Amino acid sequence: MSNVSNEIRERLSLEQVVEHIRWSDGLVPAIVQDAETRQVLMMAYMNRESLKLSLESGETWFWSRSRQELWHKGATSGNVQTITSLKYDCDGDTLLVEVKPNGPACHTGEVTCFHNEIVGLPQKSVEHDGKEANANSAGSQAEGRFDVLAELESVIAERERERPEGAYTTYLFDKGVDKILKKIGEEASETIIAAKNKDNDELRLEVSDLMYHLLVLLQERKLPLDDIMAELSRRHERPRRD
Repeated sequence: MSNVSNEIRERLSLEQVVEHIRWSDGLVPAIVQDAETRQVLMMAYMNRESLKLSLESGETWFWSRSRQELWHKGATSGNVQTITSLKYDCDGDTLLVEVKPNGPACHTGEVTCFHNEIVGLPQKSVEHDGKEANANSAGSQAEGRFDVLAELESVIAERERERPEGAYTTYLFDKGVDKILKKIGEEASETIIAAKNKDNDELRLEVSDLMYHLLVLLQERKLPLDDIMAELSRRHERPRRD
């Protein structure tokens, strides 16, 4: 039985996709993204057969250029990826596969294959007025620091409305507030353990999980994130000086 959502089955068929794809030596790159966190997990290649298997099974299949064979993501590790959305770009030469991952995407055990950060990139800024340029740059960075929270809040609200089959957020909303609260308790405990272990890599992951589940709770209770931010702002208002 296919796990692909009704939306995918209705909007896409193998014939329709193949018609619009610009295949290069029979292959097309496929970018895999976490449907909940929006994090890019990996990039691999699909051919017509792996695309067909992906659509039929609802899980990601790819073509290995090194082994020259099909491979089912997670068949050995158990870290399968359940497809929630499948799209192609405007040029038809790249696929975007949104998934619900059942574990790390990278064979190293990292959540994403893109975990090697390039450091030392030049910082560009406007030079017309040193202080003003630095202030504007800092202000711009501050304004965009938490954009991901607003985006995630929007995605969670969409999941509650549309309830896509197979999505973890759908599962939480279907189970109700008690399940959401249980997950918050679990993630809070794991956050404490990571902090006590002085493991910042693990702490980063656990805090991210905790914040995600808190956003789900706010959506379930219809309490906007803006209200939380406004409350924090009120608490930290500095007294005005005459």
